[in-house]
Amino acid sequence: MQEWIADMDFVDQVKIFVKAGNGGRGCIAFRREKYVPHGGPSGGDGGNGGDVLIKADPQLTTLLDLRYQKHYRAQDGEHGLGSDCHGQSRAALIIPVPVGSIIKELETGHILKDLSHAEDAFVIAKGGRGGLGNARFATAQRRVPRFAQPGEEGEEHWLQIELKLLADVGLIGYPNVGKSTLISRITAAHPKIADYPFTTLMPQLGVVKMADYRSFIVADIPGLIAGAHQGTGLGDRFLRHIERTKLLLHLVDVSPSGGTPQTNLEAINKELGLFNPQLLEKPQLIVATKLEVADREKLSQLEQICTDKNWELFKISAHTGEGLNKLLYAVSQQLNRL
Repeated sequence: MQEWIADMDFVDQVKIFVKAGNGGRGCIAFRREKYVPHGGPSGGDGGNGGDVLIKADPQLTTLLDLRYQKHYRAQDGEHGLGSDCHGQSRAALIIPVPVGSIIKELETGHILKDLSHAEDAFVIAKGGRGGLGNARFATAQRRVPRFAQPGEEGEEHWLQIELKLLADVGLIGYPNVGKSTLISRITAAHPKIADYPFTTLMPQLGVVKMADYRSFIVADIPGLIAGAHQGTGLGDRFLRHIERTKLLLHLVDVSPSGGTPQTNLEAINKELGLFNPQLLEKPQLIVATKLEVADREKLSQLEQICTDKNWELFKISAHTGEGLNKLLYAVSQQLNRL
């Protein structure tokens, strides 16, 4: 399956203004017909303004369109006319967003809706009701009403929309531990791969298809280093994407150029906890990477840590493919239990 997200087009946070349509005015009119001797009020009602609707579209993977169009306004209802003609009500304005979008009030940060399923939709701004024409106010005592209602104002809001990727598995670890190489080997995603930090600037998604026809979605979350929750590196922007995952693969580089396994594990988990303590409750599988050039002392240290913590350790080489089948089978089994 093709890669879901192209680096240069990924936008996961935008601010927009929405305004529902105003209701149309009610009309003040009287009959002037030859065969209606007493005439009477004939002003029609105004039409309702259009609502603003936000809908989850499974075809979208980014908020890119909303970056360039920040103002959305539904049409106003038509005004009422004479001869009891009512103004036309307007259709809702639909704003499509990717599945996984969270709609918040900009000023307070209050979450209005979490669109976590395809075709989820809700009215974010209600259109104004049309005003009543003077024909509505005629009574036996008040036969010639010379007034009508104005239309109501439509609701308006400034919103912040955040996208949290929907993935089953999140790849975490320091830059250059092999996350991009791994996702490129087990899925059809094609992230940029290089030997310098922060090669991956945007989250990458890929679908793993197992031999037994089961599949799961993997997300490569870039930029995790010490201080990520405070904005160091890229982590403060992308840590939110880990919140929806069911399982974390914690990659640890055991090559000579990698850091100390214990330091790396503790630093990344600390950042997860500082960002959201619930992330530490997610199940993690520890994965030793770059096995083809492993430093035996570092690998031994990691093995001892996992033994002490009662963690299961998987050893892989994304370059040679060693250990990948065993890892993917374990991931699939773990997801079935969650």
